[in-house]
Amino acid sequence: MAASDAMCRGLLVIIAVIMLTSKAAADPDLLQDICVADLASDVRLNGFACKANATAEDFFFAGLSRPGVVNNSVGSQVNAANVLRIPGLNTLGVSLSRVDYAPGGLNPPHTHPRATEIVFVLDGEIEVGFITTANVLISKTIKKGEVFVFPRGLVHFQKNNGKVPAAAIAAFNSQLPGTQSIAATLFAASPPVPDNVLTKAFQVGTKEIKKIKSRLAPKK
Repeated sequence: MAASDAMCRGLLVIIAVIMLTSKAAADPDLLQDICVADLASDVRLNGFACKANATAEDFFFAGLSRPGVVNNSVGSQVNAANVLRIPGLNTLGVSLSRVDYAPGGLNPPHTHPRATEIVFVLDGEIEVGFITTANVLISKTIKKGEVFVFPRGLVHFQKNNGKVPAAAIAAFNSQLPGTQSIAATLFAASPPVPDNVLTKAFQVGTKEIKKIKSRLAPKK
């Protein structure tokens, strides 16, 4: 019971931080009580058009209640609870994700261009870190019940160095924070980033660049 209470208190802290920071750093303020996203509409006004009728289901999502299936090469699975899954989040400026990590699993270096992120460890322990624009790494190992913050737009990662699975909840002060995975952005873009750009940037040969591209190419 004590562990459960601690996790509840941790989640309340996450929600409070997101609510306090959202006005200063992320999505614009709403101008009505609710604006449930009409995901079928082609209208985009820095967000989604509002649909006419709202129901409780527009504000509900059960997908974070169970562990994700980790079956990829990096050993982590992200399950997002953003406006695309919860239309009622439209204009509210918050969202969540659940990340599950296999032993040794990595959530690869990435950025969220539209949101600050705070993570709360549900199970296990993970190594977390972000890199400042001065190329300084800020990192720490956090365990169950602890939280860590990634500033908006900075490259960051999480890794499970343990021998058992781990899981975390991530909260964002945006309804759709966006994710740019550094490796996929550079090596799996469509159309592709020219090899000569990448060889010069990474100071390696074309053979190495093509090898990385082949491994990150979308599966058909």
